[in-house]
Amino acid sequence: MNALADWIAEHPRLLVLTGAGLSEPSGIPVYRDKHGNWLRTSPIQHQDFVRCAASRQRYWARSMAGWPRMAQAKPNAGHLALAELEQAGWVQMLITQNVDNLHRKAGQQALIELHGSLARVLCLACHATLERAEVQRWLSEDNPSVTVQAAQMRPDGDADLADELIASIQVPACPQCDGVLMPDVVFFGGTIPRERSEAVSRAITDCDAVLVVGSSLKVFSGFRICRDAHRLGKPVASLNIGLTRADELLSLKWEVDCARGLQELREKLRDRLPGTGAAPAR
Repeated sequence: MNALADWIAEHPRLLVLTGAGLSEPSGIPVYRDKHGNWLRTSPIQHQDFVRCAASRQRYWARSMAGWPRMAQAKPNAGHLALAELEQAGWVQMLITQNVDNLHRKAGQQALIELHGSLARVLCLACHATLERAEVQRWLSEDNPSVTVQAAQMRPDGDADLADELIASIQVPACPQCDGVLMPDVVFFGGTIPRERSEAVSRAITDCDAVLVVGSSLKVFSGFRICRDAHRLGKPVASLNIGLTRADELLSLKWEVDCARGLQELREKLRDRLPGTGAAPAR
C-alpha cells in the first residue's frame, strides 16, 4: 500500500479507471471471477437487442425485475474514497466501465461513464432521453398483473426470470415517436459514442498515470485505455484481485479488496499535498 501511495504522489494528475469489482460490495454482481471466467450466462448483445423484438422483451422483463435493487444500491466505501481523493486533488479524471450510477451518487465530479448509465433510457428513433425510473413506472402500469421476484440480480441490472413470465411482458415504446427504447448503455458488441471516445482520449493525454481499480480489463474498451496510456509513456498501476489483461503493462499491482484498498490509500494520502508528495504545513 505504501508503494502505491508513493506512486500516486509521484503522479498527481491521476486518471482512474474502475470496473465491476468496485461495485460488488454495493450488491452489484460481477461478470467474471478473479481468473477472468464468466460467472453467469453471457450478457445481451447489442445486435440482438436492436434487431429482435423477443430479445428486447426478454431484456425489459428482466430489467423490470432487477431495476428496483439497482436503483436502491448505494455507493460503498470505495466509491466514497475515490470521491474524497478527487476533492483532495489526487484524482484528475475518473472513467468507469460500470453502468450502475454509483460514482455519481458518491459525488464524483470529473467522470466519464464509458459504457453509459442504466439510469437513462434512449429512443433509437428520435434520440429522446428518458429517466429509467419513468420507464419502470410505465412497465408497472402496462403489466399490472405481473408480480416479479428476481431470482438473481445480474450485472446489467436485470434479473433471471421464467420464460413464461417474460413472454407476457408488454414493452413500452417512446412516448414521443413510438420508437424502440433502449437503456443508455453500450451492450456487448456495441460502439462507444464518438464524443465519449474523444473525451477518453483527452483524459489519457492529460494525465500523468492510470490507476485501474476492480477490473480484469477483459473488455477491450477498458484495456485500450491502459494500452494507449502505456504507448504514451504513462505508467499504469492496478488495484485488483486476480489477473488483468494488462498485467504485462503494469508498473505496480496491489491485490486487495477495492473498498479496503481505496480507504487505506485515502488515509495514507490525507496528509500529503498533490503535486509535491509532501505533508501540508502545520
